[in-house]
Amino acid sequence: MKFFVDTAEIKDIAELNDLGMVDGVTTNPSLILKSGRDIMEVTKEICSIVSGPVSAEVVAMEADAMIAEGRKLAEIAENITVKLPLTWDGLKACKVLSSEGKMVNVTLCFSANQALLAAKAGATFISPFIGRLDDIDLDGMDLIEDIRTIYDNYGYETQILAASIRHVGHVRECALVGADVVTAPPEVIRKLASHPLTDKGLEQFMKDWAKTGQNIL
Repeated sequence: MKFFVDTAEIKDIAELNDLGMVDGVTTNPSLILKSGRDIMEVTKEICSIVSGPVSAEVVAMEADAMIAEGRKLAEIAENITVKLPLTWDGLKACKVLSSEGKMVNVTLCFSANQALLAAKAGATFISPFIGRLDDIDLDGMDLIEDIRTIYDNYGYETQILAASIRHVGHVRECALVGADVVTAPPEVIRKLASHPLTDKGLEQFMKDWAKTGQNIL
């Protein structure tokens, strides 16, 4: 399973990328604006750090404007993925941009029917929002499973990019049900390495080693 990091913080992206823990990046205008920097400038810098797909989101609501914005965003770098909302206009824009050979990430997906439409429109990625479904007492993993079954049934190549990841349990569950990608905040990716028994075992090891009075170096 691929790991995308959901942030616009250059330091976090560079650190995780150096560790081989980043296969791509998802951003949105809100995340970039928090940095206080120019959207195009930050996006270009991210693309220079990460070789994998970098999702850059349009802000337009109508298809023609989305297409124009998507084309402009795609000029930033070869690894730009144009991020579009799952609306009828977004699907129209997806069809045009994907037909032009551009990568497209269709976002804000909350149903299997929506995911089916995105695949038929040629989306590179579909982004079901797991956490937001959990927020309204629905199981986001059920949606991932449904999309996986539909895509496998009909051979769609659109990749399932699980988004709105809130905790490490989401990552594990997405891996088990067959999501192609998860995009998560840096802190969630880091927490994947943590376990209380690991900490306890390391603490005991250090105590035992200290008793020997030896030094490897």
